[in-house]
Amino acid sequence: MGKLEGKVAIVTGASKGIGSGIARVFAQQGAKVVLAARGEHVLKYAEELRSDGYDAIGVRCDVSDYDSCKALAQAALDAYGRIDVLDCNAGICVLGDFLTKDDSWRDSHIDVNIKGVWNACKAVIPSIIAAGGGAIVITSSVTGDMVADPGEAAYATTKAALVGLTKALAREFADKNIRVNCICPGYIRTPLVEGMARQSDPDNPERAIQAIASAVPLGRLGTPEECGELCAFLASDEASYLTGTQMVIDGGSTLPETTSMGQ
Repeated sequence: MGKLEGKVAIVTGASKGIGSGIARVFAQQGAKVVLAARGEHVLKYAEELRSDGYDAIGVRCDVSDYDSCKALAQAALDAYGRIDVLDCNAGICVLGDFLTKDDSWRDSHIDVNIKGVWNACKAVIPSIIAAGGGAIVITSSVTGDMVADPGEAAYATTKAALVGLTKALAREFADKNIRVNCICPGYIRTPLVEGMARQSDPDNPERAIQAIASAVPLGRLGTPEECGELCAFLASDEASYLTGTQMVIDGGSTLPETTSMGQ
């Protein structure tokens, strides 16, 4: 029996990258999973999980829109009758020059990375309360505490904010038996990181990836499924006395005094 057996879990940003790993591990651990993302691919990925024998549905949702998040919560209730777990993973990261980028660059990060988590939590928490409590897991980043490279002002601002939101929600809903924790991934092999590598080294993105890996004490990038395993633990009853924490999963990349993408 999996550690999430009998639980209904929503995962945002579930169609690719870390979110896809979280959704698959949740399903492997016995959860009924509601996969949410903006694009059509989330529907195909949910179908793929079903074909693998798991209980999953896909819902197109724009987390930056509160009404869309409410519709997501309702879709989960219509399908499974309850919600026990919310994993807020949807996020964007676009590098940019602080002085020359217009404010839409900043606002797009705030809309998805901060307001998206805010909207999803506000829309789903009442259902978790109605279920008798549960867990929320938020994807922040090591970049909330440290910044390896120029161009991350918008991203770092939003990811640092999520640590504060995690702690505030943990305190506010503790008496409702809702635990709220966040994970802080380092370099995970995802389309987002591959995109950053292309920006860093357009001629040879794989060289940038290998440079990152060489700077990680464990000598490699992490996988989305490894993040999923941590999220599944935090969402499960095994983590029943953990709330308001931020858990780093980075292969030791934040241990050295300095870090970079190998430039």
